[in-house]
Amino acid sequence: MPPAPQRRTAPAAAVLAAVLLPALTACGGSTDSGAGSPAVSGPASAPGAAHLTVLAASSLTDVFKTAGAAYEKARPGTRVTFSFAGSQELAAQVRQGAPADVLVTADTRTMDGLAAETGSPSVIARNRLVIATGKGNPFKIGGLKDLADSKVKVVLAAPEVPVGRYSRRILDAQQVRVAPVSEEPNVRAVLAKVELGEADAGLVYQTDAAKSADKVATVDIPDGQNAVASYPAAALRQSRNAAAAAAFTAWLSGPEAQKIFQDAGFQKP
Repeated sequence: MPPAPQRRTAPAAAVLAAVLLPALTACGGSTDSGAGSPAVSGPASAPGAAHLTVLAASSLTDVFKTAGAAYEKARPGTRVTFSFAGSQELAAQVRQGAPADVLVTADTRTMDGLAAETGSPSVIARNRLVIATGKGNPFKIGGLKDLADSKVKVVLAAPEVPVGRYSRRILDAQQVRVAPVSEEPNVRAVLAKVELGEADAGLVYQTDAAKSADKVATVDIPDGQNAVASYPAAALRQSRNAAAAAAFTAWLSGPEAQKIFQDAGFQKP
């Protein structure tokens, strides 16, 4: 019998305390969770300036570091701070009234569930799934069906996480039965398991695998078997910087931000 999946869950209050408070970091500094200090939206420090807090899906960590720096450079006095986590954790933070201005999730389903707390969302980028394997692909995995091999330790994101839902959707469509050795809270945790050799393969976003090309091998999934992840962004109604939040959200759909996304491997909206 394959080992039972190890589920990682946390009470909503613990999510808010453990994820939001230590993870908020300015785009110009470290993006490691636990670095930096909590950032609370407040009055602008200079005319036309603002301090924005953006809750964003984990798979946007690297690209938003670049995008945030570009946004700040063009708007002296403006500061953008990011909190990265799985979309389901971000949704919990919003529902609990966490101080933030903009939300960007890795699926429309999570965003749609927050319609009362957000303005009208716009999809700013898309992504696709790939199979990440150990360096050199020691099990010679060539496609989704190879993940059903009981000798291959597969890790997936938990089913409530967008990448976890996408993963199960494409596996079910190909009638591939996988018993994951663990179910992780976000795509970065899935990738880390493969990088550390704690799993032989995992389903992750194409952009995340590309950033770890020196640590993992990537197996492409044909378009007909794949799923497209959509990233909607919306200003939060609770924002104390409503105009600045709307401006940043609109900028994400503009040509400067779109070039940053596409240079990072994301697809057009």
